[in-house]
Amino acid sequence: MPTAKGKAIEITKAVQEGAMSYLKRQYKTIGIVAVVLFFAIWIFFGFQSGVGVGFGMALSFIIGAFLSGLSGFVGMLISTQANTRVAEAAKKGMGIALDLSFKGGLVTGLLVASFGLLAVSVVYFATSESSYAMDYLVALGFGASLISVFARIGGGIYTKAADVGADLVGKVEKGIPEDDPRNPGVIADQVGDNVGDCAGMAADIFETYSVTTVATMILGSLLYSGKAEFVLLPLFIGTVSILTSIIGSFFVKLGKSQNIMGAMYKGVAVSIILSAIGFYPLISNTMAGQDILSSMNLYLSSLIGLVVAALMFVITEYYTSKKYSPVRSLAKASETGHATNIIRGLAIGMQSTGYPVVLIALATIVSFWLAGIYGVALAVMAMLSVAGIIVGVDAYGPITDNAGGIAEMSEMPEETRKITDALDSVGNTTKSVTKGYAIASAGLAALVLFSAYSQEVADLSRTKSLGFILDDPMVIAGLLIGGLLPYLFASFLMQAVGKTAGKVVEEIRRQFKQIKGLMEGTARPEYGKCVDIVTKAAIKEMLLPALIPVIVPVLVGFILGPQALGGLLIGSIVTGIFVGISMTTGGAAWDNAKKYIEEGNYGGKGSFAHQAAVTGDTVGDPYKDTAGPAINPMIKVLNIVALLIVAFIV
Repeated sequence: MPTAKGKAIEITKAVQEGAMSYLKRQYKTIGIVAVVLFFAIWIFFGFQSGVGVGFGMALSFIIGAFLSGLSGFVGMLISTQANTRVAEAAKKGMGIALDLSFKGGLVTGLLVASFGLLAVSVVYFATSESSYAMDYLVALGFGASLISVFARIGGGIYTKAADVGADLVGKVEKGIPEDDPRNPGVIADQVGDNVGDCAGMAADIFETYSVTTVATMILGSLLYSGKAEFVLLPLFIGTVSILTSIIGSFFVKLGKSQNIMGAMYKGVAVSIILSAIGFYPLISNTMAGQDILSSMNLYLSSLIGLVVAALMFVITEYYTSKKYSPVRSLAKASETGHATNIIRGLAIGMQSTGYPVVLIALATIVSFWLAGIYGVALAVMAMLSVAGIIVGVDAYGPITDNAGGIAEMSEMPEETRKITDALDSVGNTTKSVTKGYAIASAGLAALVLFSAYSQEVADLSRTKSLGFILDDPMVIAGLLIGGLLPYLFASFLMQAVGKTAGKVVEEIRRQFKQIKGLMEGTARPEYGKCVDIVTKAAIKEMLLPALIPVIVPVLVGFILGPQALGGLLIGSIVTGIFVGISMTTGGAAWDNAKKYIEEGNYGGKGSFAHQAAVTGDTVGDPYKDTAGPAINPMIKVLNIVALLIVAFIV
């Protein structure tokens, strides 16, 4: 598919250069941290277990870090190459534009799942004869988690600071449309879609996928020593679902109803159904040689994971789609002002935690009843196994968002913009539902990691009775500290977005004031200055919050002991799930309520209700795209670090 021409190419190149410049700076900063940790791990574990083991741990860490970073980098590269092609394809109709935008996202999704499976498989099979094989896998997971949390934080700060800054001056103060080429912040906003929603999400899901696979393998090794089938089963499940995701992608086609979201759901549904069918012979044959757990119970546990994946899509769409009452009630609340919009949006975010938490609780109980904690781990692995097509659905969002911006800024025909707007509107919902999936899977993955930690504690304890009892003051202290961390972490990110957005606002105001003819459209804005401001600020602001989940568990573990650290892990999981879901869902509801009004409801664009909705959307931006999603890698980094240091504190 050819790229667009003329002005569209200029815009596309500016977005590509901005995204590449940001990621280079981000990975340079992260690389320094990774190199320091490489030598720290080598030396630290070398003293305990020998230089060879220390080097193996450090090398595994670097492999996980490199592939996590590569997942985000390639995802961003594909997104910035596909956006202009989608804008051009929209001239030929909705079907071809949808096909191209989804396939662009699918490449990222399949890459993430394949990299995750490849990384874990290579490290395991290369070290399977060693007694430290599981330790190497933990180090791999730590590398993936560390890069993921940096990518999520940095990309999230970038995308929302640029978005909020551009909206506050452009839409609120100047009354010009979104993606208007007169706005100096629009290129930074377009760049942000790629480094946040695409690169950040790719690194996040790669990490969740890898860490869940590792945790399930560790549990299999600890619980059923000498039974290789329990260690290998997660790898086999991941392999089957990559194939079913590829098959399911062929079903993403527009039907007679021209329902874009329906086309996406067809592909996801086919992938899940084929995975459910494929898991039965896989589990039956793999587990035929053991009599510890029923193969049928293990299969049913895997089905529970697939059901949770499907239901998280449905639940999140209900709270974030313009078709349903939560978003419409939020649009209605905007009629009476900014405050009532904010109040209703906060309430929807809080309410949206109910169904997911009940679903996660039921899935945990039933899968544990079927096959113990290994059954819970298998359910989470099955849920994440279909990440290939689900990340594809998510990465579709920034591609269509950019395509819409390119169409608007290059003044493409109205018919083309209608198609890109329709694709972009669905992209907001797909990004929301995949974030819901990511948070639920992260919460369950963290529970599996905690189980691996508690099993390690039991194995290393001389008395074999070291547990996490609620009348132990150390456990209570750990619970309170762990419960605090998601709130503290999110507050740093919200503050970072606000501070950086303020700098963007000042720069945009300066340009409107000093560049003659800018508002009239006869002068060109200095887009690069906004890009540079956001890039520098995002890199600076990401360092402190990214180090919180690395440093705090080390301090708690060595000062207060393993019981307090166990309490910290559970406390962070519980509050992390609530904070993450409420922020991402509430923010998406604010965004779509604004879009619902812009369609002509409650006075349409420029009305009092629309002004209130823009305020709500501006508040919701860092909720849904910065703080909320970054909770996912944070709680998993906490758990991975705990697994790394457990041998030193018991």
